[in-house]
Amino acid sequence: MNHNFKVNYERCVKCGLCIENCPTKALEYDDYKSSKMEKPKNCMLCQHCFAICPVGAISIMGKNPDESNEIKQINSDDLLNLIQSRRSVRKYKQENADKEIIQKLKNMLNYVPTGKNNHSLHFSFIEDIATMNDFRGKVNTTIVNFFNKKPIQFLSKQFSKFEKMKNAILNGNDVIFRGAPHLICASAPIDSSCPSQDGIIALSYFELYANSLGLGTCWCGYGQAVLKMFPEFIEYLQVPKGYIPIYVMLFGPKDIEYKRTTQPNPYTFTTIEKQDLEINIFNRIKRTFWNIIKR
Repeated sequence: MNHNFKVNYERCVKCGLCIENCPTKALEYDDYKSSKMEKPKNCMLCQHCFAICPVGAISIMGKNPDESNEIKQINSDDLLNLIQSRRSVRKYKQENADKEIIQKLKNMLNYVPTGKNNHSLHFSFIEDIATMNDFRGKVNTTIVNFFNKKPIQFLSKQFSKFEKMKNAILNGNDVIFRGAPHLICASAPIDSSCPSQDGIIALSYFELYANSLGLGTCWCGYGQAVLKMFPEFIEYLQVPKGYIPIYVMLFGPKDIEYKRTTQPNPYTFTTIEKQDLEINIFNRIKRTFWNIIKR
C-alpha cells in the first residue's frame, strides 16, 4: 500500500493536530517536530490528517490539499427540514433526470462513510429510462412466468401477496418499480467487515442528497427480493464478482409535490445513567438466543 505521505515543511506550523487526530496512531513526530508515517500498516487511508491540517501542509496518496473544498457551516434548520420532508415517492415523470444531477449524485457517493474506511462499495446505475423500461419488462415477465408454473402457482395462491403481485403486473400495474425512470443498486464485497451497513448508509446519504436536488426516491424492497430470487438480474446490473447486492433504490424526477411535513408518533428513548451490573447467566443466555434468532 503506497501512502505517499508527505509534509510541506514550509507550511507546517508543528501544531501536532495530525498526530493527535490519527485514529490508528500511524503518525509520530519526526526530528523536526513535524509528523511522519511511523506505522504505515496501521494507516487506513481515512485522510483525517489531510483534513485537519490548518495550513494544508499534509499530502497523502498524492492528494493536493489546495484542491479540497473548504468546510462550510450549514443551516441546521434547513437540514432538519430536509429530513422531516423526505417522502417515499411512487409517482415519477416519464423522463430522464438531468445528467449533471446524476453526476453530482455519483460524486457525492465517494464521500459516504464505510466500516474501516473500506472504500470498495459498487453502485449500479440505470440512468436511461429506455434501459429502465427494458429491465422493468424483463423482471415483470420473469415473475409472471415463474408464478404461472404449476408447483409455484399452487404456492402463490396460498400466499395472497404473491398472487396479488402477479395479477397486478398482468393488469399493467408497475407494483415493483413504481414507474421510476432510474434505479441504483448498492453492492459490497461479501468479505467486507459490514457490507449491509455500508450499503444502507450509502443509500441513505444518496436519498437525502437526491431529495435536495429535487428528485424523488423510494426504497425498493420488491426490487431487492427480485435480485435474491433471480440471480440473472444481478448479472443484468453488472454487480462485480464477489459482491453481494445490498439494496435497491428507485429515483427520478417526481410527478408529485408534498406540501408539509408529517407528524410522526415518537419513538421510545432511554437516557442511560451509571448503574451496577449483575451478571445473570440465564438472562445472558436468553438475550443471546433472541439476538441470534432475530437476525
